[in-house]
Amino acid sequence: MTAAAPPATTVPTDARITGPRVVRAEWIKFRSLRSSLILLAATVVVFGALGLGFSAFLADATIEPGTPAPPGGPSSLDPLGASLGGVNLAQLLIGTLGVLLTAGEYSTGMIRTSLAAVPARWPVLAAKAIVLAGVSLAVLVPAALLTFLGGQAILGDQGISLADSGVPRAVFGTAGYLAAVGVLGTALGSLLRSTAGALTSVVALLLVVPGVVSLLPQSWSEWISPYLPSNAGQAVMSLGTNPDLLSPGAGAAVLGAWLLALLGAALLRLRRRDA
Repeated sequence: MTAAAPPATTVPTDARITGPRVVRAEWIKFRSLRSSLILLAATVVVFGALGLGFSAFLADATIEPGTPAPPGGPSSLDPLGASLGGVNLAQLLIGTLGVLLTAGEYSTGMIRTSLAAVPARWPVLAAKAIVLAGVSLAVLVPAALLTFLGGQAILGDQGISLADSGVPRAVFGTAGYLAAVGVLGTALGSLLRSTAGALTSVVALLLVVPGVVSLLPQSWSEWISPYLPSNAGQAVMSLGTNPDLLSPGAGAAVLGAWLLALLGAALLRLRRRDA
């Protein structure tokens, strides 16, 4: 007698792996980690506290005309830059958050479980970037707006209005820049798979490299400096024209190109060696 073949098993339709489900899984992991929430909250608090503090300092200070602005972000010597001045430290916090989101899973081995559940690999990295970018924008857009309004209220007659030309782009562009730095950290964490290495790379790329480039011959510095991520972001966050920076649109495009390049490199390594 021939044994009957076991009935074929079918995967229920509701068990399929889809993009939204991968994003939802990454969102659950994100909000379940206390360190993620703490770093996100710290980013908002530091950004807001420094912005209001710089605004209070500017309101009481006497700035001589022609005083050079400090490098590395919005100038704290003007009403807009004072209220947005916290971006310089906040970018390191949210960059750290992005690194931990990916490199942290490699250090604990959790990434193997994620990749076993999603054999296609790339949706995992894409979902991490989408979750971090979405959460960052949801939190930082109102934070940037409230910090700007609070800073201008402190400055009083010295302040500027949100309706002034270029101000909305600079305010919301600051939130977008911080979200982009978070994604940049996510890409570097996935590419290097080392928390220490990725954190060092974030700090170097945002703070160290611009300083080193400024020491190069002027012909080299003028060609390289505007295309660094932090300077491209500064172009988005600044008012008026600066010959040392790109236009706001070009700055946003360069920053986007950095993210695509780093995410592409991380995806290429993920496809060749997943864990």
